[in-house]
Amino acid sequence: MKKANIDSLMSEIQNVCSRAGRNVNDITIIAASKYTDAKGITEALKLGIKDFGENRADALKEKYTLVGNIVTWHFIGHLQSRKAKVVVPVAEYIHSCDSLGIIKEINNQASAIGKVQKVLIEVNISGEESKYGFSPQELPGLIGDALEFENISICGLMTMAPLCDDQILIRKVFADLRLLRDKTVKEIRNYSDNVTLCELSMGMSNDYKIAIEEGATMVRIGSLIFL
Repeated sequence: MKKANIDSLMSEIQNVCSRAGRNVNDITIIAASKYTDAKGITEALKLGIKDFGENRADALKEKYTLVGNIVTWHFIGHLQSRKAKVVVPVAEYIHSCDSLGIIKEINNQASAIGKVQKVLIEVNISGEESKYGFSPQELPGLIGDALEFENISICGLMTMAPLCDDQILIRKVFADLRLLRDKTVKEIRNYSDNVTLCELSMGMSNDYKIAIEEGATMVRIGSLIFL
C-alpha cells in the first residue's frame, strides 16, 4: 500500500462526483482488507481510510482483536448462519444478507447482546446463478417479513455487477438497483423505522466510478488501495 494509491483514489472519486453532481462526502470508501493485515489497516487509517470490509468471519474477528474499534468494520462476504455470532459483535454493517434465515440469525445474535444491527439486503440484480442474493421481485416481501425483527435495521441494498468489460451492462445493474431502492422506498413509507434503505453498496475497484455515477453511497475497494 502506498500513500499515492489512496491519494489517487480519493482524487478520482472527487472527479467522478463533480461530473455526476454529487457530494463526495456522501461516498464511503470501504477498504477491502482481505488484501492486508492489521498493520496495513492501521497504516491506511493514518492516510484517511476509516471503513474496512472483511469477507471472512474469522479474519474479521482476528483483525478486530488486533486493531479494535478505532475503525468502522463492515462484513461484505457471504455469511453463514453459524458465523453470525462472530460477526455481529464486531461489524457496524453487514452487507450480505441474502436469505431470511440469515437475517433471523443476525437478529437473534444482536438481541442477545442488546444491539440493533445495521444490515444491507443483497440483491442479485444481474440474475447470475453464481451470485448470492434475492431477486428484485422478492425484495418487498422480504422486507415485510423482516419487520418482525426488532434488532435489525435495514439501511440499504447491496449488489455485485458481472465481472466483465461490458460497461453498458455494468451500468444497467447499478442503475437497476438504485431504481429498485427508490421504488421500494415509496412502497414502504408506512413501514416501521427499522427500514430506511438510504445506503447503496455497489462498485469495486474495477467499476466504482460507474457505481458512483449511478448512486452508490458505499464502494468496496481493495486492490486499488493495497496492491
